Amino acid sequence: MQTPTQTSKVRFDKWLWAARFFKTRRIATEAISRGKVHLNQQRTKPAKEIKVGDQLTIRTGYIERTVIVQGLSKQRRPASEAVLLYEETPESIKQNEQAAELRRQTGTLRQPRMGRPTKKERRTIEKFINN
Repeated sequence: MQTPTQTSKVRFDKWLWAARFFKTRRIATEAISRGKVHLNQQRTKPAKEIKVGDQLTIRTGYIERTVIVQGLSKQRRPASEAVLLYEETPESIKQNEQAAELRRQTGTLRQPRMGRPTKKERRTIEKFINN
């Protein structure tokens, strides 16, 4: 027998919200409609029902995750339970770690006086102006 949170049919947007990929269902629905989330490598609609074993590609900001659905839930539960609803693929984890490292490295290569000043540069400017 299934518990009230475990079901056999769940809307795509509701599952994304319950698995805590998006803060609200509305944001999840917009992401699906804009093509930021794919179900089995295809664009789909928010009302599409997902099944255990489906592969999802979720892009939020700089991060693109590929996950496999391990469980279904209509309710948003604590994060410790939400993690049990999916499993991220090893390739996705490795790719995200590499991308994060690249972003860290390029952040340190910022050239002085390009773009907004850093905190240190701002303090130097303020010190110069006030003296």
